[in-house]
Amino acid sequence: MQDIEAVRAALRAQRIETPSWAYGNSGTRFKVFAQEGVPRDPYEKIADAARVHALTGVAPLVSLHIPWDRVDDYAHLAAHAHDHGVRIGAINANVFQDDAYRLGSVTNPDARVRRKAVHHLLACVDVLDATGSRDLKLWFADGTNYPGQGDIATRQAYLAEALAEVYARLSADQRILLEYKLFEPAFYMTDVPDWGTAYAHGLELGPRAVVCVDTGHHAPGTNIEFIVAFLLSRGRLGAFDFNSRFYADDDLMVGAADPFQLFRIMHEVVRGGGLDPAAGVNFMLDQCHNIEPKIPAQIRSVANVQEATAKALLVDAEELAAAQQAGDVLAANAVLMDAYATDVRPLLRELREEQGLAPDPVAAYHASGYAERIRAERVGGTQAGWGA
Repeated sequence: MQDIEAVRAALRAQRIETPSWAYGNSGTRFKVFAQEGVPRDPYEKIADAARVHALTGVAPLVSLHIPWDRVDDYAHLAAHAHDHGVRIGAINANVFQDDAYRLGSVTNPDARVRRKAVHHLLACVDVLDATGSRDLKLWFADGTNYPGQGDIATRQAYLAEALAEVYARLSADQRILLEYKLFEPAFYMTDVPDWGTAYAHGLELGPRAVVCVDTGHHAPGTNIEFIVAFLLSRGRLGAFDFNSRFYADDDLMVGAADPFQLFRIMHEVVRGGGLDPAAGVNFMLDQCHNIEPKIPAQIRSVANVQEATAKALLVDAEELAAAQQAGDVLAANAVLMDAYATDVRPLLRELREEQGLAPDPVAAYHASGYAERIRAERVGGTQAGWGA
């Protein structure tokens, strides 16, 4: 039987990080759909992230993406975040939207382009220093579209060289979160295609190079909870990028496609001690809300992670271990299914009310008038987004 007070304490302590780019305009490769009230600069993105935290109580961090969130004074931006009750989280480098990176960034055959990419990564470490952030998140679009286009082993050597230079620049309390992606935009071979590649490079670099698991970056049928369990047991699970995918990297609200998978992932997190802040696991969202309103979508995602976590905390670990040891397949599965079938929404509503929050954060947002206010105030200028 689970200690309900321990469950409540774990849920109160949970922290979820939202991404700045989720508050801007985004879309598909065909069209970006602009919305009224969308932030025009990083300061307004942080204000929206702060609204999500104010309503949920568990989202005090906001990721930045450079150069999407470039400002002249990052320390001032960090102070702005503090004034709004949030903090700057992971800094995401962007080495995929410059014309020079057509054939890759850190694995480009041209040494001048590789140098340009590394300079940007080092500049992102400067942003870590200025904002007090811990994590530099690296995702590379590098790869090839055709057999013979590039030498695989040479490109891996270039990648290792770039990572080593950036790792050496980190301070003692900073980390690299190395993300991977199966494909897109490289369709024949991607230079960091899977968790094993990211893990191997991290082992070469040192203990502060850990893996970021994006839940949308795997082949169909991949057992993501196995990846989570393995990396967590080795001390190399650094972060999640939570989203949902139906076909590929869809970047939809987490739990939208397969909430049972999200529960299974969080079960491995709970079992492996990943909720303990000492484990260093950063629970981040990575989403682009194309047709849904930005802030309510983020609130829903935060709530979905909370619900999956609550159900995972309700798994009776002793009963599960006993059934596993006895070889009772059905009983072991039933322990998980009983926890998953539990309606945890009343528990989460109670916890919010205990913190002085509205029990339904989405309804509270709609009733707050914030959406109407930002639509009226954010007129003129250029809306944030990655364009079409």
